Amino acid sequence: MAPELPPGHPPIRTPKVGVLLLNLGTPDATDYWSVRRYLSEFLSDRRVIEINPLFWQPLLQGIILSFRPQKSGANYKRIWDNEAGDSPLRVISRRQASKLQERLGGNVVVEVGMRYGNPSTEAGIKALQDAGCQKILLAPLYPQYSATTTGTANDKAFDVLKTLRWQPAIRTLPAYFDTPTYVETLAESIAEGVARLDFTPDVILASYHGMPVEYLENGDPYHCQCLKTTRLVREYLGWPADKLKVTFQSRFGSAQWLQPYTDATLEALPAEGKKRVAVVAPAFSVDCIETLEELAITGREQFEHAGGERYAYIPCLNDSEPGMAMLETVVRRELAGWI
Repeated sequence: MAPELPPGHPPIRTPKVGVLLLNLGTPDATDYWSVRRYLSEFLSDRRVIEINPLFWQPLLQGIILSFRPQKSGANYKRIWDNEAGDSPLRVISRRQASKLQERLGGNVVVEVGMRYGNPSTEAGIKALQDAGCQKILLAPLYPQYSATTTGTANDKAFDVLKTLRWQPAIRTLPAYFDTPTYVETLAESIAEGVARLDFTPDVILASYHGMPVEYLENGDPYHCQCLKTTRLVREYLGWPADKLKVTFQSRFGSAQWLQPYTDATLEALPAEGKKRVAVVAPAFSVDCIETLEELAITGREQFEHAGGERYAYIPCLNDSEPGMAMLETVVRRELAGWI
C-alpha cells in the first residue's frame, strides 16, 4: 500500500522508464519559410558545419538561405506524404515509437524527438517527464556513430537537461553498426529486397550519408564503421566484395568528402557495363529525403541518363516487423537493470 500523503501534497506518479527515439529532423511543410527555418537550424549546428560562425553565418543567412530553401522545398514535395499531410520521416518515426511502445509494455514510455524541427528533443523529454519517467534512454537511431549525427543528437538532449531542476537518470544508446541482430536484420532485408526484383543487379550500392574527409582525419569513426557494417553484411550473405560496394552521398560545398561518391558512381557504372543496379542506405533507420528523393528518384534519373537500364532502391528497415524486432533488441539491451 502506498504511504498516505500529507494534506496539500502534490500527487506522486508511479516511476516509469522512458525511451526517446532521436532522429535528424524535417521541415514542418514544404514552403519556403518552413524549409528555411529547418535548414537554418540544421546548418547552424557547429557539429555539422565546423566553419567559424563569423565567416559561415553571413554566408548561410545571406546567399545560401536565399536560394537553397526553394530547391530543397521542391525536393520535399516530390516525397511528401500527401495522405498524412506530413513528412515521411515524421510519419514513419511515429509508427516506430508506437510499435516499440507495444513491444516494451506499459511501464516504459516511448517518445520521438528530432534534433532539428518538430517534434523537438525538448518536447520529447518533457513528455517523458510528464508521464513520470525518472530514467530515460536517449536512443539516436544512427547505426554508425558520427559527431554530426549521434553526437549532436545527444548534445541537444544534454542542453535540455541543463535547464531541468529534477533531472532524470540518463543512458545513451551506443552505435549498433556491428551488433549481430542489426547486421543479420539488415542483411536479410537487402537479400529479400533483391530477391523481389524482376531483374538481377550487376552491382548493389550501399550508399551511406557522406561527411567531409577532414572530420575523419580529426577522429570521427563513422567511415570505419560504415565499412565494417558493409563487410559484415557481405560475410553474412556470403557475397563477394564486388557485389556490394560502399559509396557516399549528400555532399555539400566544395570541400573533399568521403569517396567514392554515390552520384558519380551511378553515372559511371553504365560505361563499365553495369547497367542494372540496386541501392540500399544502411546509415538511415527511416526513409527520408536523402533516401526517397536523392536515391530513389534522383539516383534513378542520373543512372538512366548515363545509359543504365534497370534501377531499384531497397527501403530502410523503417517500422517493418524485422526492423522493430531488431530495435527492441538493442533498446532492451541498454535498459537492462531498469526494466
